[in-house]
Amino acid sequence: MTLGDQAYAAIREAIVSGVLKRGEKVTERGLAESLSISATPVREALRRLEQDRLVERTGPRSVRIAQFGKEELREFTMIEDVLRALSARLAAEKSTAAQRREMAACLDRADALRGELRDEAAGTDGERDLVLRIQHLMSEFHALVDEASGNATLVQMLRTVDAFGSEERRDSTLSQVRSGHAKIVEERYRQHRAIFEAIAAGHGDKAEELMRAHSHTSNTSRIRTRFPGA
Repeated sequence: MTLGDQAYAAIREAIVSGVLKRGEKVTERGLAESLSISATPVREALRRLEQDRLVERTGPRSVRIAQFGKEELREFTMIEDVLRALSARLAAEKSTAAQRREMAACLDRADALRGELRDEAAGTDGERDLVLRIQHLMSEFHALVDEASGNATLVQMLRTVDAFGSEERRDSTLSQVRSGHAKIVEERYRQHRAIFEAIAAGHGDKAEELMRAHSHTSNTSRIRTRFPGA
């Protein structure tokens, strides 16, 4: 892996995790200093991130972390719904037994955490930690489905989608839990389990239908959290 690749991965992760905030302005020099490398690989990484639409150029040596308005985000999530559904269909048609075992193991780990969550008092740090751990496993499940699709172009497109949505999905779930809708975790888990069962059975139509509905529900919550009352 080149320094440019390393810089790309590090900056992308900072955007996905929320370390670099939406709308935040950063410079090549500042990023280079934070990564302890020269500006050249950072410049290369930023060009790639521009192509991914994760950053927007604001000057010769500065960029802003991309931030969507409500309508643009709505259209972006419509694209995501289609890509997710296609990924599930292809996974049902092309996944290997080993890949399906990985998916099942991921859901089983989430299932064990659900048991702990039911015993956790509402509004505690313990509840928040368990919710985030379950959500992380659900994200891992999606990544496994994407890989099982066997389509490199689709996987790359979904990686870009994930970069835009990771922080917002986390905030949306936590917001719903704080509002007393803790059952949302149970509902999302059951949706993932149903999607897996369709994939494991080789039912492409069903897997596509379930994934599209799941993605739409999740993205609707994201938009409401991002633009409350809008």
